[in-house]
Amino acid sequence: MDVATRPLRIGTRGSPLALVQTRAFMALLPPALAGAEEHIIATTGDAVQDRRLAEIGGKGLFAKEIHEALHDRRIDCAVHSLKDLETELPDGIVLACTLAREDARDALILGPGCAAGDPADPYAALPPGAVIGTSSVRRQAQMLHARPDLQVTLLRGNVQTRLARVRGGDIAASLLALAGLRRLGLAAAASLVLDPGVMVPAAGQGIVGITARADDVALLAHLRRMTDAASFAAAAAERAMLGALDGSCRTPIGAHATLRDGQIALTGLIARPDGSFLLRRSMTGPIAEAAAIGLQLGRGLRDDSPPDIIG
Repeated sequence: MDVATRPLRIGTRGSPLALVQTRAFMALLPPALAGAEEHIIATTGDAVQDRRLAEIGGKGLFAKEIHEALHDRRIDCAVHSLKDLETELPDGIVLACTLAREDARDALILGPGCAAGDPADPYAALPPGAVIGTSSVRRQAQMLHARPDLQVTLLRGNVQTRLARVRGGDIAASLLALAGLRRLGLAAAASLVLDPGVMVPAAGQGIVGITARADDVALLAHLRRMTDAASFAAAAAERAMLGALDGSCRTPIGAHATLRDGQIALTGLIARPDGSFLLRRSMTGPIAEAAAIGLQLGRGLRDDSPPDIIG
């Protein structure tokens, strides 16, 4: 884009969380990109709320129309929750920037029929046979592995809608990304925050990613300077692991990287949706080798999983 001749056009979904994240990104823009415009784009993933994403084409449906707008040059870049962005991006589009990561953990939201939560044993708050609402097979598999007596029902919609369903007693409990709750000022709705050792987060959870056209050299230079190095390394490891597994939205996969003293520690998980199989492993290595570590861990998980898991 020619930043000197017109405002930067930023694409985003229209959900409350997407808009909060987009405006946080706009607040960080350098003076050269001041005056940017927000362009809300309706996506198939938002329009279809009564089915799992796997049944309608996968999580790429949260970005399909946005990427089309990028290709058609109707927008210059787009803001995404990285966990909702497909691992293999369309030709000509790149992940140009990642912002500093929010808390990557999942939060357990307990309804009125649940006991008081205990961080040491979070699922003990759920009564026998409790109905848990979620659209995430990753969350479903890990909960059912720990508590096979639980029942899981589909729950989609924005954060506020899901919280209302729990408060109203339609379901006993649900799980949401703590990052989204914090960004929306709703962190108090989290009954318990789940340690990644209890619930491995989704790859990219808590990270806001910015996509742009690969040929937009001037804009890419600005976005690179805005990139948070720690979140970019974590994203590289987690997304490389996800890519090595080549899992679909039907495959429960978790990935969580932490950085310390020049090292990156990556935990990966793969499971059956019903929780009857669950494999969790970790690897550590230099931050500079983040993507290679993710690739190696993903291949190991794939090789040691039953044939029916990947698909």
